[in-house]
Amino acid sequence: MNDPDVAAAPARLHPFDQALSLRPLGEGRWQGRTHPAYWNMAGPFGGITGALMLRAVLDHPERRGRPLALTVNFCGALAEGAFEIVVRLVRGGRSTQHWSVEMLDDRGVATTASVVTAAERQTWTHAPGVMPRVPSAEQVAAADMTGRPAWTRAFEMRFVEGLPAWRGRLETPADGRTVVWVRDAPERPLDYPALASLSDSFFVKVIQVRGDLPPVATVSLTTYFLADEAEMVAQGTQPVLGVSDVRAFRHGFNDQIGELWSAGGQLLATTTQVVWWKD
Repeated sequence: MNDPDVAAAPARLHPFDQALSLRPLGEGRWQGRTHPAYWNMAGPFGGITGALMLRAVLDHPERRGRPLALTVNFCGALAEGAFEIVVRLVRGGRSTQHWSVEMLDDRGVATTASVVTAAERQTWTHAPGVMPRVPSAEQVAAADMTGRPAWTRAFEMRFVEGLPAWRGRLETPADGRTVVWVRDAPERPLDYPALASLSDSFFVKVIQVRGDLPPVATVSLTTYFLADEAEMVAQGTQPVLGVSDVRAFRHGFNDQIGELWSAGGQLLATTTQVVWWKD
């Protein structure tokens, strides 16, 4: 697979926008390149992969409406270097469009995704969920991610609770709840690809609950986008409040659920994923 022109994305761009640079190849195909700022232990950070697949749909000339749902299935680690994204409109109606997306490297399909876009309509609104009462971001120190995978330093994280201890296997499992103020670093106005990326910014729960770092990987990640365009603009570069937890570890897998709240207390997105780990 030939390296794309976007490999040399302008340095003036935010690292996130550099990572999301895609070159159109025609007929629903794009080419990009992995970015070192979003590298994880054995491949790209899952959040940047989801953001890229969403970006390709948003750039499609037939796309209508804003993102409503994104499901990303990680089939295998993406090789460092060039990749292609293939987007296909499966079906569209007056309210929604359903998209199928694949990411490929020289070895074949590395990731699949489905995206639903939807038209915004003025309807009855009710939001029983309430943002947790926590100290403001300014009252919480930013975590030092020196020595951690590169992607962790692509975010400013201020943990109210749930920062992993990183001290090895615990005798008694720790609480799996995380409450963290988080935003891109350097700061960047929030948009839907960034929200997709933030939805995977929680540390996998086996690290937090067990204390050690076994071989681990997200298998499938779903994000539901509840924020409209106006709420995204209002959020700007402010940190969002991320809240996540786990319900069960079983047979080498666990769930992980999360919420992302605006600085003004609006629920921007909910997310859930299933994670594989090995003893």
